[in-house]
Amino acid sequence: MSGSHNILVTGADIHPAATVLAEEAGYTLVHTPPYPSAEVLIDFIARYEPVGAVSRMGRFGAEPMAASRSLRVISKHGAGVDNIDVEAATAHSIQVVRATGANALSVAEHAVTLAVTAIKRLIPLDRTLRGGQWEKPHFVGREMAGMRVGLVGAGAIARAAARLFRGLGFEVSAYDPYAGDDAFAAMGAARHAAFAEMLVSVDVVSLHCPLTDATHHLMNEETLRLMPKGGYVVNTARGGLIDEMALLRALDSGQLAGAGLDTFETEPLPAGSRLVAAGNLIVTPHVGGSTEEAMKRVAVDAVQAIIDIAEGRSVAADRLVNRVLPPPAQDQPHARRQAR
Repeated sequence: MSGSHNILVTGADIHPAATVLAEEAGYTLVHTPPYPSAEVLIDFIARYEPVGAVSRMGRFGAEPMAASRSLRVISKHGAGVDNIDVEAATAHSIQVVRATGANALSVAEHAVTLAVTAIKRLIPLDRTLRGGQWEKPHFVGREMAGMRVGLVGAGAIARAAARLFRGLGFEVSAYDPYAGDDAFAAMGAARHAAFAEMLVSVDVVSLHCPLTDATHHLMNEETLRLMPKGGYVVNTARGGLIDEMALLRALDSGQLAGAGLDTFETEPLPAGSRLVAAGNLIVTPHVGGSTEEAMKRVAVDAVQAIIDIAEGRSVAADRLVNRVLPPPAQDQPHARRQAR
């Protein structure tokens, strides 16, 4: 099958608005099974010769890229691209783009919800009440107003989270060595010059940064110990930011009073994971950005970027993850098509 008009989607269906967009522009979306292996991706690429791929579920590694003669762009269904081998994409002249900010509010809402649920101990209270226990005579909770939250990152999600946390009465501060002072001013957050400085001064840490070599296991045995006893950790960014076994030990010892995770080092979460058994840990299956509103914005942005690049149009610079040289004109089948 000719792939000049095919767009591969790795995983479940994306929002119908993106399907309509693709069809109106003359493209067909082809879906793989959820979390496809490299072998499955290679098979789909060989059969459909897609011009672009929407990376929604699973890893997009070097092998499928090397197997393709047609793939020109991989568009992330979201912002984090650690599941895409960007170095390999660059080597194969494949442009990687992301839907910057499209799901920021939804993810921020999820982060704040995890924090509130953990602090208010809603899940343990719900479980004990359903089990026949009436905790009221002995229960003592905690007010959130006046609590201190430290955000790791100063991007779109962190900005939205800062606004929501402030609305609940939290004192907001942040750490991001790559952001300028104007970013912290826009967040209304005090800036920390060092990560350790932030950890010792906050009650809640909420992670909103990419997963890189520098941020891998950012929260570990040592950094968790720096937090005041009885604190909370929330992660709606990437699972590899946290040493999960160190987190469990901090929860077991009481160093942390609670935590909320929407992302994990291995996804889907393996059966029998010790994380599921931790009573003071809230776990959700990487759904922070899975709202009707965000999924529509992300899907449309992801598909539009593929169409634009395939047809020779520019994409906003803040969405470009890597830089690749354009292929020769004869390899651009859509370059002279009119924009729709």
